[in-house]
Amino acid sequence: MADFLLELRSEEIPARMQKGARAELEKLFRREMDAAGVAVGELTVWSTPRRLALIARGLPTETQAVHEEAKGPPEGAPDQAVDGFCRKNGVTRDQLEVRDVKGRATYFAVIERPGQAVADLLANAITNIIRDFSWPKSMRWGDASISTESLKWVRPLSGIVALLDGEVVPCVMDGLASGRETIGHRFHSSSSVEVANADDYAAKLRDAYVIVDHKEREALVRDRAKAAAEAAGFKLVEDEGLVVENAGLTEWPVPLLGRFEDDFLDVPPETIQLTARVNQKYFVCEDADGKLANAFICTANIEAADPAVVVDGNRKVLAARLADARFFWELDQKKTLAEHAKGLERITFHEKLGTVADKVDRVAKLARWLCEEGIVKGDPDLAEQAARLCKADLVTEMVGEFPELQGLMGGYYAAKEGLPVEVSDAIRDHYKPVGQGDDVPTAPVTVAVSLADKLDTLVGFFLSGEQPTGSKDPFALRRAVLAVIRLMSKNDLRFSMQSALSEAMIPLVSQHTTVDDYATHFLIYARDFTWSEKAVMEAEDIADNIAAKGQMGYTRTNWYLGQAALPGFFADRLKVQQREAGVRHDLIDAVFALGGEDDLVRLLARVKALQAFVETENGTNLLAGYKRAANILKKEEWVSKELSYSPKAAEKVLMDALDQAGPKASAAIESEQFEQAMAALASLRAPIDDFFENVTVNDPDQDKRSVRLDLLARFRDAVHQVADFSRIEG
Repeated sequence: MADFLLELRSEEIPARMQKGARAELEKLFRREMDAAGVAVGELTVWSTPRRLALIARGLPTETQAVHEEAKGPPEGAPDQAVDGFCRKNGVTRDQLEVRDVKGRATYFAVIERPGQAVADLLANAITNIIRDFSWPKSMRWGDASISTESLKWVRPLSGIVALLDGEVVPCVMDGLASGRETIGHRFHSSSSVEVANADDYAAKLRDAYVIVDHKEREALVRDRAKAAAEAAGFKLVEDEGLVVENAGLTEWPVPLLGRFEDDFLDVPPETIQLTARVNQKYFVCEDADGKLANAFICTANIEAADPAVVVDGNRKVLAARLADARFFWELDQKKTLAEHAKGLERITFHEKLGTVADKVDRVAKLARWLCEEGIVKGDPDLAEQAARLCKADLVTEMVGEFPELQGLMGGYYAAKEGLPVEVSDAIRDHYKPVGQGDDVPTAPVTVAVSLADKLDTLVGFFLSGEQPTGSKDPFALRRAVLAVIRLMSKNDLRFSMQSALSEAMIPLVSQHTTVDDYATHFLIYARDFTWSEKAVMEAEDIADNIAAKGQMGYTRTNWYLGQAALPGFFADRLKVQQREAGVRHDLIDAVFALGGEDDLVRLLARVKALQAFVETENGTNLLAGYKRAANILKKEEWVSKELSYSPKAAEKVLMDALDQAGPKASAAIESEQFEQAMAALASLRAPIDDFFENVTVNDPDQDKRSVRLDLLARFRDAVHQVADFSRIEG
């Protein structure tokens, strides 16, 4: 068995591309070896800014001879089919054999592949890997670059090391010949480095001040940056993304701590951190009180004779960046947020939904409604004020420079302006929750603005015909729905989702039609998602009128289908979220199947109670009894009848139990005591078991049979008060 080393050396590979490049190199190498029939064992792939390296251990030195047979199309098949079969198997027509298969002459390809030296296969594989390598961005270079057939790479390719058990694997690619010589550190190593084999590759490069293992460099950056901060009495603000990036920028990382001027700390700390991180790739530090310190950590790529010189150079560059940030900070404060907000009229939110100023107006009205209705226990005036200012920082200089700070800077400016803390907090946090791990706001004013913002986005895009598809969601509407669900669950917000969605239509309709009567009537119908035929016709006329005015591309179909689809979209995303949270999909379907439930908090509570119940012995046995009853009723296609009959003991016990359990379950559900509703159902377990044990349902006596089927129908209907048990597996 033999070990293979491949190094592809080039000018600087961007740090952000190195992870993908490592994966691409491994994928292509495996592809080539699989195609050659060579089993690949342990693979190691490394990257530095100037090289990609792969070590494959345990390769054979020669491949075994192969004898294969492949069955093809029958004799007389179309020429295209036969030719395709030949190409696939690497044979010609005259090499095909004709054999009898179940009385029909059929072509067979007999493939004889002699054993081959793996070194020869690797030489061919190297050229294929380089030619087929996929980069996010690549370039051509040199005189050959005038041809589209010339070699492409992320940066000019400058060297190839290819060794199999210490022997050079000869290959030539675009004038580059493989060998055993590589180069060390750009500054610390002036001569070439000769590699004997795969085993001494990393050690030889280390002697030349190159740590080829990217994981080792990451550990050095992480540990030494932390140590440098602690040695100065600070705590490093950890940033794993920055660790990876600094490791991708250096071959010999040396973290160094520096200081910047104290007066820059007047700028918001997030701005300083973002400036240091994005522009300079520096870490920042906190003092003992958890406040941002005037310290940064840069990662040098050399062992400097005088580290202070390196630190001072980095300090000057950072100071210039921080001076720009401070300038933006001070300039933005020369206007109030309300004055900044006027600039939102010049920014288009979406061609069908107007400007950002239009959106802000809709969000403000909806946020006020949420508070006035008591859905969110916040001050309506503060909620509206916060909503009208929540997007104002989009036109500030600071957010123009750092879009990541939107919302956050608005909160700072509001606080500086002396606005109520509820308003500044709402402006700061109204985008939350953004992702699955993001914090969910709980401050009432913030919740009102955040919820209104997301509901407006959902309603607007759905009514304008911009719903997500199976593969595309350009406006992140799925994420918006999940954010709404999390806001409602976290804050126990109790309201009809359909009513809220309808309310969100009010400002949207009023902005896009000048006829108040149209808007009023349309919204009356929109509040009821089970429209009458007359309501549908009138609503369609209203939507047609809006479309006829050329209002931003709206059509009757968009309005009608959008309002109908949105509640289902909420339901689908809720199911997905609950499944990811570990709730059984069949239990979610069982509760949803009842219909008529759009209070998400109540719905989730019912699902939770159902899951707890079906996992008990009573739940399991009751489910079995339900399925038996439902199957009988389905087979009989039973419709209840009025009959007089004196029941037997087991029938009477079940009747009495249903008389007790049915009303109890109904009352418990009405009062949202879902555990009690399940307990009421549990009381039916013994009677239904006894019924099936002692009663013959399909009695020859028609009256007896009818009464017993009626009992089973009552039992099924009682269970259906809680959930559709037919949807539950088991």
